[in-house]
Amino acid sequence: MMSFISPIFTRNQVQQCLTDTAVGVGDCAIETRDLTIFYGDFCAVRDINLHVELRKITAFIGPSGCGKSTVLRAFNRMNDLIPTARVEGAVLLGGQNIYAPEVDAVEVRRRVGMVFQKPNPFPKSIYENIAWGARINGYRGNLDELVERTLRHAALWDEVKDKLQQSALALSGGQQQRLCIARAIAIEPEIILMDEPASALDPIATLRIEELMRTLAQEYTIIVVTHNMQQAARVSDYTAFFMVDEHRAGYMIEQGPTREIFTNPKDKRTEDYITGRFG
Repeated sequence: MMSFISPIFTRNQVQQCLTDTAVGVGDCAIETRDLTIFYGDFCAVRDINLHVELRKITAFIGPSGCGKSTVLRAFNRMNDLIPTARVEGAVLLGGQNIYAPEVDAVEVRRRVGMVFQKPNPFPKSIYENIAWGARINGYRGNLDELVERTLRHAALWDEVKDKLQQSALALSGGQQQRLCIARAIAIEPEIILMDEPASALDPIATLRIEELMRTLAQEYTIIVVTHNMQQAARVSDYTAFFMVDEHRAGYMIEQGPTREIFTNPKDKRTEDYITGRFG
């Protein structure tokens, strides 16, 4: 196991504020209760009640503008970075509301990693892309071992082991995205958020990312936003379907095992979206 010292909390404070996040509560890794998010006076999403299963892949699907990414960003408090954003309701991580006053957003983001739509490696070496985050989080182990272990975990080691000191920006798009995934898991989060992680990649690179996701799900809880119905059907264990109401606020229609959502949805609107009748 890695040895980290939180730069914000003492060990006791971390345990008090984010109790048992590594195992979740029962089989639930994270859940929302009446989650509603505003940007100024505009209600972006409303009344979201969902639970995310531990060490499974959950896909968020739905038409553009229905709040999928907004909900995703709420899971590691990235909406806090938007000055006009306001959150109502609760997001429970290990049974603790991550929006409670005593919980620090930096610590939440260490436990809930993020991979963005467009690969965004640091303008540093491949080695430093992995080592930097661990270093600033107080990692005291052998950084060389950490870099190798993490790159192996991201199925990238064999491709980059002889060029660790080269710029990460010289990698292909698919390699850059796998490096970003490696960077996210280097600090051992419990949950990995992925916002359309393969949308900018070619089909071969997309397949590599999907294979990596299935491998990582053995150890991590993964939540992925995707517009690709085939991808959701291929990689996810559970699916949540979102739509937009007459006021342009996103809300969740239903969630459940992916096989059921795609073959026997409870709501006709879900069937219409999946079969391409609208959206």
